[in-house]
Amino acid sequence: MTFLADKSKSRFLPSSEPKIRERVSEQEMQQAVRTLLLGLGEDPDREGLRDTPKRVVKALKFLTSGYHQSLDEILNGAVFHEDANEMVLVRDIDLFSSCEHHILPILGRAHVAYIPDGKVIGLSKIARICEMYARRLQVQERLTVQIADALQGILRPKGVAVAIEATHMCMVMRGVQKPGSWTSTSALRGIFAEDAKTRQEFMSLIRHQANFH
Repeated sequence: MTFLADKSKSRFLPSSEPKIRERVSEQEMQQAVRTLLLGLGEDPDREGLRDTPKRVVKALKFLTSGYHQSLDEILNGAVFHEDANEMVLVRDIDLFSSCEHHILPILGRAHVAYIPDGKVIGLSKIARICEMYARRLQVQERLTVQIADALQGILRPKGVAVAIEATHMCMVMRGVQKPGSWTSTSALRGIFAEDAKTRQEFMSLIRHQANFH
């Protein structure tokens, strides 16, 4: 994945960023929800559903708010020069995303590590980057790669590792209906991909069950 120097959006904007081609009004979106309710055999004018189109649109806008964020906005200058060269790991980052095939929830956790090469990032920004990409219509494989490539582009570190474990409601609530099933994905860059010892250190750290309560 390459990074574009697009000052109108982000210096770190991946070239695969989705492009929203057509804008529709909130009223049109609400009408679409109303049409879906009618198609399901419901009465959108009954008391319990009267405001549902408005609520659904509001919820979907929140759940996909990552489309309207940029890395520059999230970072807000929180990249610092630091003489550090040991692994930095933020694990157990809660993720809430939406499957692009059925617009059903993806619930999971991300573990993100990097080995600095002269620059570090504010720790909270790692979680915010995960959140930005999660709050889009996603597939887990792409989400994992986007987080890894974003950090690689921002820091140019010696290596980046991202692992995500998630359960997909499209598998739990419909289709094969397999509650308890989890999907694991990973994206490795630099030394994490090249050096087995470094990769194993990352994997052993995310397997360890942290307990701060």
